[in-house]
Amino acid sequence: MKTKTTHQSKWIRTGAWLPVLAGLTLAAASTASALAADKRAPEVPDTIAVPDGNKVHFHGYAVGFQIYTWNGASWGAAVPDATLFDDEGNVVAIHYAGPTWESNSGSKVVGALPPKSVIVDSNSIPWLRLDAVTAKTTGPGIFANTTYIQRVNTAGGKAPSAAGTVIGQIASVPYTADYFFFRKANN
Repeated sequence: MKTKTTHQSKWIRTGAWLPVLAGLTLAAASTASALAADKRAPEVPDTIAVPDGNKVHFHGYAVGFQIYTWNGASWGAAVPDATLFDDEGNVVAIHYAGPTWESNSGSKVVGALPPKSVIVDSNSIPWLRLDAVTAKTTGPGIFANTTYIQRVNTAGGKAPSAAGTVIGQIASVPYTADYFFFRKANN
């Protein structure tokens, strides 16, 4: 994990996360094409199912980091920093705080917080369903008219189990996930 404070910047346990990131990147390269081409809705627990009347219009595979900041008592909420790939392995969007997804063509969608979530793998971040914020969904690209976003098939990304050492310390934890973007079935 890379940690930063306002007073210092240093690498902690590089050997612990570097092989994980390399493995996740290799997994992304080998599975992104097959997974992202599938426009069927994923099988998910009812808690995060998208209501009837919506269909998948884009499926991207994300590789990136969940970034946590130590506040003196906990690691706080994660902020994503990821890249989404299409079915051919091309970079098509970035994912960052908000939570926001922005395509290369300039379309953007923001998910409403808090999301509905379910823990499927105790070693990974939860699977989510977010409602799209209509007023913050802009542009004519792949995110136009998005109604819901699902994050599934997560690997990694959990906050560190050890406490931070300094308030403001940053932990960037590698993760991968599939993101499904839905529209109304008639769009």
